[in-house]
Amino acid sequence: MVSSKHSKELRRLALAVLQPGFVGTEAPEWVLREIGDGLASVVLFGRNIVSLEQVARLTGQLRAEKPELIIAIDEEAGDVTRIESATGSTRPGNFALGTVDDTELTEAVAADLGRQLRVAGVSLDYAPSADVNSNPDNPIIGVRSFGIDPKVVSRHTAAWIRGLQSAGVAACAKHFPGHGDVAVDSHHGLPTYDADREQIVTQALPPFRAALDAGVRAVMSGHLLVPAYDPDLPATLSRRILDELLRQELGFDGLIVTDAIEMGAVADRYGIGGATVRAVAAGADAVCVGGENAEAGTTAMLADALVGAVGSGDLTEERLDEAAGRVRDFAAWSAGLGPSGPVETADTDGSDIGFAAARRAIRLTGAAQHTLPLSAAPHVVELVPTTNLAIGKETPWGVAVPLGERLPGTTCVRMHHLELRSRTTALETHALVPASGRPLVVVVRDASRHEWMTHALTDLVAARPDAIVVEMGLPGAPVPGAVQIFTHGATAASGVAAAEVLAGAR
Repeated sequence: MVSSKHSKELRRLALAVLQPGFVGTEAPEWVLREIGDGLASVVLFGRNIVSLEQVARLTGQLRAEKPELIIAIDEEAGDVTRIESATGSTRPGNFALGTVDDTELTEAVAADLGRQLRVAGVSLDYAPSADVNSNPDNPIIGVRSFGIDPKVVSRHTAAWIRGLQSAGVAACAKHFPGHGDVAVDSHHGLPTYDADREQIVTQALPPFRAALDAGVRAVMSGHLLVPAYDPDLPATLSRRILDELLRQELGFDGLIVTDAIEMGAVADRYGIGGATVRAVAAGADAVCVGGENAEAGTTAMLADALVGAVGSGDLTEERLDEAAGRVRDFAAWSAGLGPSGPVETADTDGSDIGFAAARRAIRLTGAAQHTLPLSAAPHVVELVPTTNLAIGKETPWGVAVPLGERLPGTTCVRMHHLELRSRTTALETHALVPASGRPLVVVVRDASRHEWMTHALTDLVAARPDAIVVEMGLPGAPVPGAVQIFTHGATAASGVAAAEVLAGAR
């Protein structure tokens, strides 16, 4: 029988390995209470953020309870942004940086982000994505990757990590052992990476090796089945992948963090509690939870599940203690990372490094020299896909707003899939008629991945061969005869860069 004293100690260990999210821009009472009982980490999402100044106050409130508290954030500084979820990122994302292929620029952009995060009190960033986007139909990675070439992804993963960590914020390479060659979104189902070991070693693992060589302090596991290493368990729950491959073969001795444990790929099969126990037993040191399940009871339930698993023998106390020890080691490194000066904010006049990097990522095809800059205010048609859950629904994107600031009189319509069920009529009414006698700009996002969007784009260009196409996702096949602008991401900085090209003004 476990004594009450021992049970309390076990619960402190269990709380130490959890990294929960919460709701609100101030710390809830339950979070402060659990910190007092042993919680060692929290993670911030867009719902917790109004401004960097407010985040600094929030992290100060949290660290008043425990100075060495780990405060994490899921901030990729691209299409997936939390600190700028309400406005869009003022930096380009990974695919844009990989397209420029200047590692000094990538390092500088990440260092710029790191300085903002550090003065806001963040000590761990769940970034960068070290995934090689080798499957163009991948529904979850896409422009979050530095590219399709393992060498490009490797050198920019390393540069991004060096830049972020130079500012005193730990990077977290994700999603181990590589989420780029799958066709299922792990928020909803279990993806399978069916490559053999030789392919995985040459295609998916090089960026993670580069991350380790760059001194990355954390690695995030991916919720995907990799039969070449473990035919039965997703990577997050697999000792063969987390311990034998990552720890022993690759030699990583830092913090292993899980992707959000409530995601369908693992929670649908094992429940959140069962997945948490299996992840820690497999070798994970910290369990991210609360992107979707941020209630007070979730953290308590997971702590109870871990304590119960020790009692039942499903999890050894030694493994739980080892995981909590790695969390303590990380916390000791990050303990001095409170706000260190005035909170930095983005330079809104477009002269800072994020906007400069986005400009460098712009690529043009077609007879742009005869068409750009625009001679009059255009009508802009933005075709809007449904994005994956990693991208905040509230995060704005597009070209019409920054273009309207440069060319007064610009008009815009945003069209979704359901609005195009009667495609010919809808396009005629909302796109072609308003653009009569004016330039037409068509903005798409991953058009090659969405059949409806490809059809609509084809119809618009057929009706208006002079239309200018702006692709803000992964570049697909060229649109014959059209002038195309490729931004390689849909951040606010990328939208501004495209608008500058269209308007001919900076």
